[in-house]
Amino acid sequence: MVGDDEVGRIGAGLCVLVGVTHGDDAADADKLASKLWGLRILDDADGVMNDSISDVGGEILVVSQFTLYGDTGKGRRPGWSAAARPGHAEPLIERLVSALRDLGALVATGAFRADMEVALVNDGPCTVILEV
Repeated sequence: MVGDDEVGRIGAGLCVLVGVTHGDDAADADKLASKLWGLRILDDADGVMNDSISDVGGEILVVSQFTLYGDTGKGRRPGWSAAARPGHAEPLIERLVSALRDLGALVATGAFRADMEVALVNDGPCTVILEV
């Protein structure tokens, strides 16, 4: 939600929080899309994490999240210097979404640079950090 507006919603699938840093580029966005599309972290018919979003026809919610690059190494206030500036990050988020859609994914998004309320039902034991 952004204010009173619902900007993105998915059913069963992946909620992907994406942080962009200064060295990230279009090739990284494409690689991440491919990885997300084929990542075998969903249960198959036997209850084994053996299926991917591409296997089950699940959906993906992509939410830009610069705070993933918060540095808490010093003091008690995170520093954000590792997070890419909006002019660099937004086109890469858009590239990721486009690449996922090109692969066949059903993708919803948050709103870039908006104060969002994201609701998530975590159905399963898997949270993964992907770095490309």
